[in-house]
Parts: sequence; structure tokens; C-alpha cells
Amino acid sequence: MAILLASIVLMGCTNNPANKEGAFEPIRTDVPERPAGQKDVLGLAAPELDTVRVGFIGLGMRGPGAVERFTYIPGTKIVALCDLHADRVERAQAILDKAGLPRAAAYSGSEEAWKELVERDDLDLVYIATDWKHHAEMMVYAMEQGKHVACEVPAAMTLDEIWSVVNTAEKTQKHAMQLENCVYDFFELTTLNMAQQGLFGEVLHAEGAYIHNLRDFWDSYEGDWRMQYNKEFRGDVYATHGMGPAAQVLDIHRGDKMNVLVSMDTRPVNIPEYLIEERGMDRDSAYNFANGQHTMTMIRTEKGKTIHIQHDVSSPRPYTRMYQVSGTKGFANKYPNQGYALEGEMLDESVTPDHENLNAHAYVSDEVRDALMTKYKHRIHQELEEKAKEVGGHGGMDFIMDYRLVYCLRNGLPLDMDVYDLAEWCSLAELSRISIEHNSAPVEVPDFTRGNWDRIQGFEHAFAD
Repeated sequence: MAILLASIVLMGCTNNPANKEGAFEPIRTDVPERPAGQKDVLGLAAPELDTVRVGFIGLGMRGPGAVERFTYIPGTKIVALCDLHADRVERAQAILDKAGLPRAAAYSGSEEAWKELVERDDLDLVYIATDWKHHAEMMVYAMEQGKHVACEVPAAMTLDEIWSVVNTAEKTQKHAMQLENCVYDFFELTTLNMAQQGLFGEVLHAEGAYIHNLRDFWDSYEGDWRMQYNKEFRGDVYATHGMGPAAQVLDIHRGDKMNVLVSMDTRPVNIPEYLIEERGMDRDSAYNFANGQHTMTMIRTEKGKTIHIQHDVSSPRPYTRMYQVSGTKGFANKYPNQGYALEGEMLDESVTPDHENLNAHAYVSDEVRDALMTKYKHRIHQELEEKAKEVGGHGGMDFIMDYRLVYCLRNGLPLDMDVYDLAEWCSLAELSRISIEHNSAPVEVPDFTRGNWDRIQGFEHAFAD
């Protein structure tokens, strides 16, 4: 992946009037030309599938939950299961036994066993829940074998991996969906609906984060892969939980695009100290740790909007994805307490009788908030909330994610998240690292649609009726 370093130019990086003459041009990365005969997959609708035949790769931490959720989704058949360890495959088979479903073909015992699963001719979808370093390779191979693919987050870690996934999806015209569950959260999806109905006026800014102290979880990752990745790489290596909802509310590659980002981080302290205290690592080795304790990224879009994303997996802080939406007429905030602040003109008597006395200087009351969330409950939640909470998976949003994936495949509809979402949200890993390693220089965000970012106007979910 080639980097074109910044130089002083007479004009800024966009035609936005906020850019001044004499500004620094951002660092650019290579954007490969689309191969001849290859077309984009914006709005891709594949042929309907009466039954979605699925094979699962990776049955350690996230995979078993996915297998169980699929036992509740109509129109699916679990055909094959794969993990390096045979005992994990057997535990997944027990999930099928409990659900009264036939056992699946089993693959294990080899680093290459997953390829045998992918090469089956009776699969429509490959569902990947392995460690990060295998995601892109597996996605590419699955699509080359004629399968749609869904992959846990982050689905790709480098720009080279991202472009490989994008090009393969375009070449094969197969779906490549990143399994970002947070876009189905009850507050976030309701807030998205409110934004699309105009309650916040024009949305100008959104925030998201992954702030989660993983101290109690580091030893759960086989081979210590997650710790090792953080030890080796700076930047926001796990941005998708914050990026997904922010990008959807701002219609990224559906009328707007991310143009440039700037990132910075603090020095690492808590994880090196953990390595010294809990694992007996010598101080020099422990502090040879790349990932900052706190990483922040600011992004500016083509239409002059902004996104703020944070990453912190070692500070003693309450869990938060931050999620904030700020518009010209209102504001939404998920953490630590869900709340809305709105101009009175944006409400009516169906929500609160004294709406004319409201202003955005304070959050609306809990009663008004609950009334808003009821009135603007998204259609997806209207149809699936009860079942989702029964089945579970991060409060139900995992079930909704899987259900929507299957629903769209069965009905021949565009998926809720496409390969360009995957590319944009995952690109922060390398782009933020480049910025940090160049003294927080601005870095241009590639247009992964290669010029078609405004063909679709506005993000929306597809329905069969």
C-alpha cells in the first residue's frame, strides 16, 4: 500500500469553502482503478433464496451464539460447521440437537479445513466468526467460490485487504456484509428513524466509540491474538461499533462521503502495566506497545459534516459507544443516559401537550423521551423487538442483525450494509495509524465506490412490501 506524503499546495483537499488557500494537502493512499468489465455493487440485489443454506467458520467466542440464533430464523438451513478444534464443533452440534435440527457437516483439525467448507456446492452463505487476521482471506475465497459472505467485525484490517474484498465482491457480484450489530441497537435505530423523519433538522455531527475495559477478557482470545494485534499496531483498530451508526445517520456513500481524517493517541500505560503485573513481562518488552491507551479520530465529509470516533480498551471507564447525533434542530445522546434535546417546533401534541414550551437547552423528560421512542420506533423493531429480546444476543440486536441478513437474501433485496460500508468503517484502522505516525497529519479517506458515492440518495432499509 503506497502512501503519498503531504505537500503544500495552493488549494485545499476539497472544494468546501472552509478550506483555505495555502492549506496542507492530506496524505493520500492508492485507489486502484476498477478493472475493465467490473461494476460496483451499490444497491446489489441477488436472486431470491427460498432457503438460505449457511456454513459457519469459527466456533470459539462469537460463533456458537450465531449458530443458536440461526436456529430461530425461518428459511435457513445450517449445513456445515468449522473450527480448528473438534470439541468446539461438537458443542455447536449440540446446539442443533437441542433445537431438534439435523447435525451439520463437520470440519476441524487443520488450518485449511475452512476451505473445504467453503468449497461445498450446497452453501449460499458463509458466516465467519474467527480472529481478525483471517477475516479478509476467508471472505475473498468464499466469494470466489460463489458464496455470499457475512463476517464479524472488523472484517478487514488493512487497505490492501479492504480493496481485495471490494474488488472480489464487485467481480463476483456477491454480497459481503460486515456483521456490525450496533446499528440495530434499539436507541440507535430509533434515533436514525427520528433523524430520517427530520426531528433533528439537518444532522451535522455524529459521534461514536468503543470504550470497553478488556482487562478481564484478554486471556480469552486464543493464542493471545487480540493482545498481540494491539501490541503491534497504533490507531483505532476496532472502530466499527462507533462508525456504523454514525455513518448511517450521515448517509455515507449514499449522498455524502468521508473526505479526510485526523487521528491522535495517548501513550499506552494500563496494558503495559497489566503485562508486567499479570504476565510477568519485563518492563522494556511490555512498554514496547504500539496501541495508545486512548485514540481519537476526527473525520470531515464532502458536505462539511463531521464524525468523532474514539477507542479505549484499557482505561477504568464504564462501557460506552458514545453515540451522539447533533443537528440544527436537536440532539440525541445514548450514554450514560439515553436522552433527546429538541426544539419545541419539532414535536406535536401526540408526544407532549406542552411541546411549544420545550427547547434544546435541556433534555426532554423521561416521559417525553419514551413517547418519542414509541412513536418513532423503527419498523424493524416493530416487527422483531419481542422475538429479539427473547432470543437475545447483546440485548437482541445480534438476532435482528442475523434476521435482517437472511430476510434480505430470501427476498432478493439489497442488504442493510454493503461492502462499501465494510470498507469505510474498517479503513479507520490503517488510516488512523498513518495519521498518528505522521504527527497527526490529515489523511484522505479513499472513495471505495470509486466515484459513485452520491448515486444513492439517503440510507434506507429494504423491505419486500
